[in-house]
Amino acid sequence: MVKWCKEKKKKARAEIDELKKEVKMDEHQISIEELMKRYGSDIHKGLKTNEAEKKLALDGPNQLSPPKTTPKWLKFCKNLFGGFSLLLWIGAILCIVAYVVDLFTKHDPSKDNIAHVYRDGKIAEIPTEKLVVGDIVEIKGGDRIPADIRIIHAASFKVDNSSLTGESEPQSRSSDCTNVNPLETRNLAFFTTNAVEGTAKGVIVNTGDRTAVGRIAGLASDLSPGITPIAKEIKHFIHIITGVAVFLGVSFFIIAFCLGYDWLTAVVFLIGIIIANVPEGLLATVTVCLTLTAKRMAAKNCLVKNLEAVETLGSTSTICSDKTGTLTQNRMTVAHTWYDKTIVTCDTTENCIGVGGGKRDKSKTEEALLRCASLCNRAEFKPGQEKLPILKRECSGDASEIALFKFTELTFGHVMDYREKNSKVAEIPFNSTNKYQLSIHETDDGHDCHLLVMKGAPEKILECCSTILLNGKEVKLDNSIIAAYNTAYNELGGLGERVIGFCDFRLNSKKYPKGFKFDTDPVNFDIKGLRFLAFFSSMIDPPRAAVPGAVAQCRSAGIRVVMVTGDYIYIINLL
Repeated sequence: MVKWCKEKKKKARAEIDELKKEVKMDEHQISIEELMKRYGSDIHKGLKTNEAEKKLALDGPNQLSPPKTTPKWLKFCKNLFGGFSLLLWIGAILCIVAYVVDLFTKHDPSKDNIAHVYRDGKIAEIPTEKLVVGDIVEIKGGDRIPADIRIIHAASFKVDNSSLTGESEPQSRSSDCTNVNPLETRNLAFFTTNAVEGTAKGVIVNTGDRTAVGRIAGLASDLSPGITPIAKEIKHFIHIITGVAVFLGVSFFIIAFCLGYDWLTAVVFLIGIIIANVPEGLLATVTVCLTLTAKRMAAKNCLVKNLEAVETLGSTSTICSDKTGTLTQNRMTVAHTWYDKTIVTCDTTENCIGVGGGKRDKSKTEEALLRCASLCNRAEFKPGQEKLPILKRECSGDASEIALFKFTELTFGHVMDYREKNSKVAEIPFNSTNKYQLSIHETDDGHDCHLLVMKGAPEKILECCSTILLNGKEVKLDNSIIAAYNTAYNELGGLGERVIGFCDFRLNSKKYPKGFKFDTDPVNFDIKGLRFLAFFSSMIDPPRAAVPGAVAQCRSAGIRVVMVTGDYIYIINLL
């Protein structure tokens, strides 16, 4: 290879040296006769035709050799692959490779859209798009509801209707019709919602665009977006500029004719004047201004989908805001407790730090209530959050149980350790039929008796009780106590809060000794004659601390704030 390069350079150098030499020829020095003889020509007759043709074939045509040109295909390839184009090709190849890898590795979402349907007496897996009205489907926790379904029967079945209502709490479903409003009844499950837990069997009543979500989507798609004020102003400005440009262009076209210019020059004047009046920077200026405003809003967690909508902020007259998570903290909180015939208001602020761990004196009734609320609860903190404040920690469990769990952790302290010391030996989970949750524990307080704790709908809890703990003493339930109970229950229930009752009972150690095997189906222990403790109202989502100031600022700017929610009017008045 090195030798070839040296020879090539040597040859090129020799050609250059040859070109530098003077032209050598002697045709101008010899006689005409000798010259004619050399070329085989005759001074009078010239060359013969066949001789001329031979010489033409030997010496070639009498014209300068054309310079070497680059082939067109090579020019094309140089433009296609030369310079920075090569980098673009490398980028394109990498994109194709990444797409192919992603295509063969990512999960196909269509495989998830499978429903378990009864067809011809057998369960078959069928794509949801092929379901029809009248199909019988089976659903379990974790599935997506494939269509609008009427529940035939359910077992602890709950669905997440947040996509329809915005509320994050799972809604229980059963075969009973509980409301004439289809969106409120419990025997319907709607398309695109998710099954949280339990199992259910149902019949499809609506599919596709006829479902509740389909009708909502249809209404949303039918809305035609109006023209924003800035779009109207820009359109009006363009009309004015267009009119002025056309007027000036036509005027100069006529003047050019009058001055004797030809028609082509006059047309050039016309086009030039019209183009000169076009505001080329208008689009860029408006886009930059709106983008900067949208960027400032994004820094405040406000996403702008349409840049033209930014301009309308200056003319805002009404703001419609969702309640859950926007005006409120999006966390269920214990708002009130009732024990010893007294309603106690709890701290629901975001900065509540609690007084857990026994840092204040508690009555015997309150201690028994907190013990019951701690044990009769399945909510738990997710691991790795020990350094976070209690209210900021994420939990697993039902929303109401999480609210009770955080309340007891703040007030009682070390709930998880307390549960470990008082191990659970039996449990009846909450369901829509019983409307209560029950658990039995072995205690470490020196008693040989098992402790039964129960929580649920207050009316159900009260039916199971014959006594009540008042000021640390167990007394019989009488009409005056029940009247006080009903008054407090109606007062808190009227506020739109979810009220949960609690009771406990020491089981007879002789009848239920240590090691007794408790059976929950059917129940082989007493669930009557229990001791009523109190109730919590736990399902209030408190407002954010910054909401009053923000609403006041909006009102001072002449903006009306509207809260969009499905809650009771009492909750709205509280907020």
